[in-house]
Parts: sequence; structure tokens; C-alpha cells
Amino acid sequence: MKITLTEFLTLDGVSQGPGSPEEDTSDGFTRGGWLVPHMDGTFVQRVSGWLDLADGLLLGRRTYEAFARDWPEITDPADPFTERMNTLPKYVVTNTLTEGTWNPTTVLKGDPVQAVTELKARPGRELQIHGSARLGDSLLAAGLIDTLRLVLAPAVLRTGRRLLTGAGAPSDLRLLHHEATPNGMLLLEYEVTGRAARRGAYEGVTAFT
Repeated sequence: MKITLTEFLTLDGVSQGPGSPEEDTSDGFTRGGWLVPHMDGTFVQRVSGWLDLADGLLLGRRTYEAFARDWPEITDPADPFTERMNTLPKYVVTNTLTEGTWNPTTVLKGDPVQAVTELKARPGRELQIHGSARLGDSLLAAGLIDTLRLVLAPAVLRTGRRLLTGAGAPSDLRLLHHEATPNGMLLLEYEVTGRAARRGAYEGVTAFT
């Protein structure tokens, strides 16, 4: 399976608590809910299309517990995400949980890189990481992420947990798709090339013409 990382981000890279003020208040974070004012029909359609490609969800413990608490409580039959989020296989990377409460769930113990490498080798389409910024960051550093799908909201928070903060080799990406929504969010899809981020020295505009 391919492993994709879907993240909602502010302009300054914050990924914490996009959906509501109470979603994730860890470390004293009080500015949650920053994505919601910018959501529109285009955003919903595109993110729903991404979820159509999933054969399973790969989550860290913190995101898993928040999703397991919130998604089963959404009962609106018109919601385009609820049925799939609640019925897709869930894989949670943790050494603190012994079992899942949001079925169907498989708990992946031990070394996260080894566990995900074994899962990635199985046949299928996409294993999707939603949220779980620390897990996504570590798997990107380990070379296990194939695709990044980023939703960039027109907001700057100046506080909160950011997506890419851990150690690891620099990564080169190739832009596959970009789109702006009517409410000003950028939808960006990148392929991870497997190369280190390239560098160069500016020698004037004639080099690019």
C-alpha cells in the first residue's frame, strides 16, 4: 500500500486542533478551530475524494483517541465522511494502548517504523494518515510517506504544534496538484521523490530563461 499524509495547516505550519476549540488543548493550546471558518463545498468535495482512496487509516495515539471520541457521535446521514471514518480499518501506532475502542482497530506496538514498514508491504491502495503530525513527521523522515496532501488555511496562529519539527534528512517533493478554494484555502498534493532536498546558487535570471 501507499502511505499518504493528509494535514490541515495554518500559514505558519500549525496542525493542532483545526476542527474545534476543544479538539486538542494539549500543552495549553487555546486557538483550536481555525480551519472551520474557511471550509466550503470545494474543500469538502476534494477531501472526500481523497478519503475514497483509503483502504485504512493510520493514526498516532493522541489523534486516535480524539477521533474515537468524536466520529461515532456524528450521526448526520448527509455527512460525507462519517460512515467511512467509522467503518474503515484503523491502525493505531502506540505502546500505551492495549486495544482499540473504535472498531475495527488494530494496535501496532513496538518500533513504529518497523510496524508501518510491514503494514506498507501489504497489498492495497492507500493507508492514510489524518492528523497525527508527530507520526507523519517521523514516517516522512524514515522514507515511508509516498504522498503529502496539505490543506493550507489563510491563518497565522504563532502558537501550537507544527507538522515538521523532528530530526531527519531533508526531503525533495514534486507538486502533483494545486487548487485554491473559494474561501481561500490552498489544496496541495505532493509526491515524495525519495531524494534529498535540492540546493543551488542563484546566478541571475538568464539561467531560467
